Amino acid sequence: MIVALHDKKPYIGFMAIELEYIESFLKDIKRRGQNHLMLELDKTKNHQSSNKSTPTIKNKTVASNKETSAKEVKTLENVYQELGNCQRCQLHSTRKNIVFGVGNKNADLMIVGEAPGRDEDIKGEPFVGRAGQLLTKIIEAIGLSREEIYIANIIKCRPPENRNPEPEEIEQCEPFLIKQIQSIQPKVICCVGKFAAHTLLKTETPISKLRGQFAEYEGIALMPTYHPAYLLRNPSAKKYVWEDMQLVHAKLSQLTGKTFKLKKT
Repeated sequence: MIVALHDKKPYIGFMAIELEYIESFLKDIKRRGQNHLMLELDKTKNHQSSNKSTPTIKNKTVASNKETSAKEVKTLENVYQELGNCQRCQLHSTRKNIVFGVGNKNADLMIVGEAPGRDEDIKGEPFVGRAGQLLTKIIEAIGLSREEIYIANIIKCRPPENRNPEPEEIEQCEPFLIKQIQSIQPKVICCVGKFAAHTLLKTETPISKLRGQFAEYEGIALMPTYHPAYLLRNPSAKKYVWEDMQLVHAKLSQLTGKTFKLKKT
């Protein structure tokens, strides 16, 4: 519902677009980090035949990730500079390093994890501990290297004692992940762990039910799967991750036309 002005008196009226579209549009601009929405009155109407002025939303059409104009997309360097010495949530007080992300800025595949751990906090790079070593083997099994993909996390600072990220921490960090995705524009995103999948897909569906099938994020194919740290505790789940990664391999080959040598495990 929109408040418009006519003859200096307010009136309430529905715009000629569905409420479902409005909700989707507002969620999209919030994900982009915009906190204000500008409205303007449509002055092209014949006011003699109608007493109502209909407000129009600027940039009404919501572009997909691939359609975002070059002016709106920031480079990874710009995003890193904008993040700065971040103190937007409480995690800044206990971290050693911000863990921004690492890899190919033009990657076809982007891996999104949960949060840095102890080793990552010390080095300032995602997935360098035991779970990271396993992730490297998984990546190599589908014919890629860490240098060819991009790796980032939902949040950029280590939670104390590796606890789960808090909602307010995710809320402060997610806009920077979104800008990273917009800058890289990967063909496929692989979310490892429930927090990564739940954050990008806006769902509470268990990861056990999400995995094994592609979802979509802003026009990008997204595969949820188990976190490497979970596999270290539950080795029997490795077979499910291998199934998921074979699907990722096939999707990458389909979308890029490139040949990636699938290794036997």
